[in-house]
Amino acid sequence: MNAAGERETVALPAWRRAVLKVGSSLLAADGGGLSPRFALGLAQFVSSNLAAGREVVIVSSGAVAAGRAIVPKAAEAGAAMAARQALAALGQAQLIGLWQRFFERPVAQVLLTHDDLRNRRRYLNARATLNELLALGALPVVNENDTVSVDELKLGDNDNLAAIVAALIDADVLFIATDIDGLYDADPRAHPGARLMPEVAELTPAVLAMAGGSGSAAGTGGMRTKLEAAAKAGAAGIDTVLFNGRRAEVLRQLLQGRLEGTRIRAAHSRIAARKYWLRHAPLEPGAIVVDAGAAGALTGKGASLLPGGVLGAEGDFRRGDMVEVVQRDGDGERRIARGISQYSAVDVRRIARRHSRDIESILGYNYGGNVIHRDDLVLL
Repeated sequence: MNAAGERETVALPAWRRAVLKVGSSLLAADGGGLSPRFALGLAQFVSSNLAAGREVVIVSSGAVAAGRAIVPKAAEAGAAMAARQALAALGQAQLIGLWQRFFERPVAQVLLTHDDLRNRRRYLNARATLNELLALGALPVVNENDTVSVDELKLGDNDNLAAIVAALIDADVLFIATDIDGLYDADPRAHPGARLMPEVAELTPAVLAMAGGSGSAAGTGGMRTKLEAAAKAGAAGIDTVLFNGRRAEVLRQLLQGRLEGTRIRAAHSRIAARKYWLRHAPLEPGAIVVDAGAAGALTGKGASLLPGGVLGAEGDFRRGDMVEVVQRDGDGERRIARGISQYSAVDVRRIARRHSRDIESILGYNYGGNVIHRDDLVLL
């Protein structure tokens, strides 16, 4: 608090695209099921930002809590994995229905597993789907696909999932709405004098030690998992914002660009972190060969690589692999860039020198008009 006894606020990072993670503690009703009590305020926060031209993806817990209300006798603590997965399946429709009631635009259900995000080709498909949903004006609501997950429902899975989704869609900021005010220098439940930390410049071991264990009975995560998520987001150059989603005043301040909570800063800028990864990620054997016109567009105009400027492909790389881009002409060849190919080597050879609009007629499918999107490319 400041000298006047008011809670200190800090500025939010500038953002155009964000992920908002909402925990079960903000959605679970007393006695089971879902409640709109706190979800309404969060939905108004989202709606105001959408109206301002920003983009938001929600990562929402609450499916298991919703399922407990449908089949309360199956909800004993420590239920078998299959029972919890069944509850998640029963509750997921209720969860999406809760969010849809707050928005006039369509709400899209996106269920992911960690396997989807570890497999590079599935990762690219998930990113393409989310980006297309945002382009269509829909509101994606993401949850872990607990029903088919082979791992146990881990503590804080959706905190970490939210961080991965933030990196997946190149978000500017990760908002984590919880039922406490932010990160304290000690457990406020045990230490009444604990101080709220408005800003964290670096997630040191000392800062991580401030986090306690699991939070409320309705959720599966605690402050520790939120800091782990912030570390993941920070590695991608994304700031994390922790705030109390139960307090209307906090949400009003967020809309004014001020945070009463905790802002955890990323160690590097988002662009720097992504470019570093693109520059240093392992290369697959092979290359995409381009003509002088395509090379000039890449190096001089910051353009994406289109099939019309491609001469061919070397090697046997797959969609989603990191490959080099080589310019070849009468003067020889030179390496000009590296990037993530949207198409396999076989497909690149088939669409080389053709127009983007012809891709589907040639291949029978398409992953977009770019062989390598400019966001997935770094010049050498």
